[in-house]
Amino acid sequence: MSETKPSSLIDPSFLFRFEIRLYRQEMPWTSKGLSLPESCRLPSFGVLSEQAAYADVRMAWNETGIGVQVSVARKRQLPWCRDSRLDDSDGFHLWVDTRSSPGIHRATQFCHRFLWMPAGGGPQREHPVAALIPINRARANPKPIRADSLKIAAAPRHDGYQLSGFAPASCLTGFDPSDQPRIGFYYAVVDRELGWQTFSLGPEYPVIEDPSLWGEAVLSD
Repeated sequence: MSETKPSSLIDPSFLFRFEIRLYRQEMPWTSKGLSLPESCRLPSFGVLSEQAAYADVRMAWNETGIGVQVSVARKRQLPWCRDSRLDDSDGFHLWVDTRSSPGIHRATQFCHRFLWMPAGGGPQREHPVAALIPINRARANPKPIRADSLKIAAAPRHDGYQLSGFAPASCLTGFDPSDQPRIGFYYAVVDRELGWQTFSLGPEYPVIEDPSLWGEAVLSD
């Protein structure tokens, strides 16, 4: 009888709950967005399951909010972005639980899903868009925010795009770094051409709605 090579039945990153550090930075906003240092670059543990790694993702925090900077490369097609279909659009999707409750399976009012996408708004869909998206099956929702509360800046590249985003503390229900320096955390760079680049698990798991599948971030100096 010939031996059959065993196949992986689960995503290897499912075996771990990942923790990272987010570093405090001054984040002056310019017409080009943010410029975060290499020390703010985030890992993508999704590579453990052979996900593509095509984006440089950086994030920082201070008492005024959370900032992101994303550079996407290796594209041959324009991003697919629609302000009428936020859930399905290409861009940077970020999940944050300001009270870090790893044992819960349904989101609370402290759980947020933000989206920054490089296009999709305006009559010709040429304007970048930022939004707070409701989380499916949530027990409660964070407080509403104004449409213009989230900052975004984006620019095309020859093989992709760059974007920056900023979520002010006023848009983060329960955000209190001095009292709650640990947050639930997950991100996904979504691209119809290149696939998902994620913090950990991929879209085969219900990461978009289940906080128990997210990781954690420690807000550090």
